Amino acid sequence: MSAEPTGTHKDPVTGEMISKQELKRREKQRVKEASRAFRVANAAPPQENVPAVQTNLDDLNPNQYYELRARQITAFKSTQKPNPYPHKFHVTRSISDYIGAYGPEGKIPAGTKLDGICESLAGRIHNIRMSGSKLRFYDLHGEGKKVQIMATQQDSENPDEFVAIHEAFRRGDIVGVTGTPSRTKKGELSISPSSMILLAPNLHQLPSSHFGLKDQETRYRKRYLDLILNENTRNIFITRSRIINYVRRFLDNLGFMEVETPMTSLLAGGATAKPFVTHHNDLNLDLYLRIAPELYLKELIVGGLDRVYEIGRVFRNEGIDLTHNPEFTICEFYMAYADMEDLMDITEAMLEGMVKYITNGNTKLIYHPDGNKGQEGARQLELEFKRPWKRYDMITTLEEKLGVKFPPGEELHTDETNNWLRELCTKYNVECSEPRTNARMLDKLVGEFIEPLCVSPSFIVGHPQVMSPLAKWHRSRPGLCERFEGFMCGKEFCNAYTELNDPFEQRLRFEEQVRQKEQGDDEAQGIDETFIDALEHGLPPTGGWGIGIDRLVMFLTDSINIKEVLLFPAMKPVETASTSNNPGGHPLPPPGQV
Repeated sequence: MSAEPTGTHKDPVTGEMISKQELKRREKQRVKEASRAFRVANAAPPQENVPAVQTNLDDLNPNQYYELRARQITAFKSTQKPNPYPHKFHVTRSISDYIGAYGPEGKIPAGTKLDGICESLAGRIHNIRMSGSKLRFYDLHGEGKKVQIMATQQDSENPDEFVAIHEAFRRGDIVGVTGTPSRTKKGELSISPSSMILLAPNLHQLPSSHFGLKDQETRYRKRYLDLILNENTRNIFITRSRIINYVRRFLDNLGFMEVETPMTSLLAGGATAKPFVTHHNDLNLDLYLRIAPELYLKELIVGGLDRVYEIGRVFRNEGIDLTHNPEFTICEFYMAYADMEDLMDITEAMLEGMVKYITNGNTKLIYHPDGNKGQEGARQLELEFKRPWKRYDMITTLEEKLGVKFPPGEELHTDETNNWLRELCTKYNVECSEPRTNARMLDKLVGEFIEPLCVSPSFIVGHPQVMSPLAKWHRSRPGLCERFEGFMCGKEFCNAYTELNDPFEQRLRFEEQVRQKEQGDDEAQGIDETFIDALEHGLPPTGGWGIGIDRLVMFLTDSINIKEVLLFPAMKPVETASTSNNPGGHPLPPPGQV
């Protein structure tokens, strides 16, 4: 005999499956409890200009608050008085437009209303203040702006239900308000509502407006909460959007065409990095997430699209630190009939114009490398973006800093040079993990002795060919190639070179990369036969350029942590989703972040 089913209806609070009759009984009981609890919470007579609505509720811990609010909203869902989740609210103006229309001095005299005009606004309540039972003030936030709601019983279309209606609103709720533009006696722009409805309740207790949300871990994992409470976070991502928009318009105005290339491929090429591996089920085939779009874009140049660019995500299976995230946004462009010198001019023009665009005409920015802006004695760097930028020749500068003479450029790839570089790194205590290839040791020396010189935007030029498998050899300096890297605040932000378009030389470079991979360098590239075939069809003289958008945004927004400029940065998983981390008592699902 089969077991009798435990129930056919799900309890929205506990998640249990119960009978219809039991669900009705529980909902009725919850309505009573919620009504009783809120009568107790609001029993104390409010004092003028004191946030009495929240006084008792703010004494609750997060779990108690959630339980109380969940019961209230469940009761609203049962009675539909009010409906806590309406389908639609017609907005006549955004908050920004409202301030622009009615905010100018003289538009509304202090202590008056614009009778005959009706507007509907929507946004999130941040603060609630009471002045007696017949007057309530709310701060309504939206689009980064704030307007005050001045709700009075005499303006309400249902004055008898004024108190009951406004008992439903809590900090963090999204509400719709319809009323008359007004200004308080003290001169603050407001809206005097005839009606105000709940559009989406916030079940959780918002951090106080005084202390805000400061915990970094919470800010990164719950970016929605960070954006609700921290205006600076919102401004960073508005600036990020403006920067990407500027790059797009700058390249479009130079005649470039934006394209899209594959995210997955059989080979991970176009950069020196360790890739992520994924699997295609239908083809039963392992694929790599792209580490760069470079090879595809150059194939488009071969096809006759002379100026192309792409802005998109790339993925590199590397460490997470203050300036690195496993997935990040890059912009790469390729320009036929251009070389390294042309690209340096374009880079200087783009960055100088971009800084003027976001600072309203200034070419200087202040950056706090220790992240302690506003503190006494905080270290700060002045970044000057005005052209021309400083240029550091790699080998020449290393020779000056180390007091040594490097082997000729055409010998920088040899075993003898490898031994010489090992001794040099040991002498100056420059650490380089295995495999200690010539390219990796040179890179470490540059990081130790040249990169710190690059405070304002600067170029490092004169790279050895062994460090640049896709760059064209230098036309006058054997063993070197025509490449530059852009640095500021001691960190790389862009990389560019005159592209190698000789298929015979490109094959030799790929084979050298394979040898480095066999030595244990899992960041080295393999041989891409399709790309070589494209070169054999003829790649015109071309300049190629790439910039890390995230790191650029860091410098231009005075952020020292890349997580500050990524809406959803990679985070270590939370092993146990305890209810203490999720006020309200119900378990959180696995986090979406890595």
